[in-house]
Amino acid sequence: MKIQFPKDPGTGFAARALCAAMVVGGLGSTAAFADDAAGALKDGKIGYVLTGARWALHQTEDGKAECPDGYNEGPREQFKALFPNGGTVEGTQLEREGVARYPTDKEDNFSYREAKGKTAIGLNLDGKVGPGDFTSVSGEQGVDNQLFRAIGCTRLFRAPDGTFAHFTNMWVREMNFNRVLMELTKVDSLTDDDSVEVTLYRGKDRLMTDATGANIMPGGSNRADERFGARFIHHIKGKIKDGVLTTEPSDVHWPWAVFLGRPGAYDIRGLRFNVKLGPENAEGLLAGYADVETWYAQLVRSWSTHHSSYGGLSQPSLYRQLRRLADGYPDQSGAMTAISSAMTIKLTQVFIEHSGQKVASGPDQPQRLASAP
Repeated sequence: MKIQFPKDPGTGFAARALCAAMVVGGLGSTAAFADDAAGALKDGKIGYVLTGARWALHQTEDGKAECPDGYNEGPREQFKALFPNGGTVEGTQLEREGVARYPTDKEDNFSYREAKGKTAIGLNLDGKVGPGDFTSVSGEQGVDNQLFRAIGCTRLFRAPDGTFAHFTNMWVREMNFNRVLMELTKVDSLTDDDSVEVTLYRGKDRLMTDATGANIMPGGSNRADERFGARFIHHIKGKIKDGVLTTEPSDVHWPWAVFLGRPGAYDIRGLRFNVKLGPENAEGLLAGYADVETWYAQLVRSWSTHHSSYGGLSQPSLYRQLRRLADGYPDQSGAMTAISSAMTIKLTQVFIEHSGQKVASGPDQPQRLASAP
């Protein structure tokens, strides 16, 4: 680790002394990290905060394996095809905006390119291996991720250049509304534990970064929003094997906001985690069945036709694919209401504070009371 000392002669000595103390302290704590979480796991608890998230798409370098027919065309191309001679604002632009919000009001005769192939990122959600299922890169069969089939050939969702993929990964870091906290309790070991409790909260505080602002640092604290974020609190049963946390299926209201913090949420049925745990970071998947109506509503409310045009996303065309590919939670008529999906996630260790209760502290720090919301 290279340390850049300040050049100001008035503060240089003090800064160097402080940095030296930090380095010595860090070296001294290295030995402690040999055990479970080295102080991060305290009283059987460890907390994490979400620092990265993207809808999971299996992508090859040139995209030809999963998108042999190319990528989807967006609203601009469809607009030109529908109105080659233009027309009134009401009959053209407003008409298309109305269709985006009520996609079944008119027929959609445009072709749609779905992701193909046998490989996808995700989990086996239904415990079966069906003809429409995928195989993971590691060889797991029966992977359910029909959302990948729906959006995998739309540039908007493809990382790293797709704007939706870019911004969604940024919003979990920068927008407090999306501050998802995961707290593990009743933990005996981060390596193997047959029964742990997992609780999801929405956090209230900004993330602690290094001096560059680019890297999220472990060891910070974050207050759980137990008042206005009550609808985002979920208790889930889990276990840890070989350092990987897996959880039982649970219906989750997942907080989501976009541009300027416009609030919203995804309803994910049967959500489960598959996450590799560490004392400072965690990384893996969440997977479940995303409710089609709320997933699409969140998209059109927060992602304008203008922004969708940059990534070739026709919202009404996508809606029809979501409904056609939906593979879970049938309604009374037998129609499927949710689509299997997966999200790649990254988390960083934090100390989670609860209102009016003593909270976990660092190995050399006294406990303190969390402030009221």
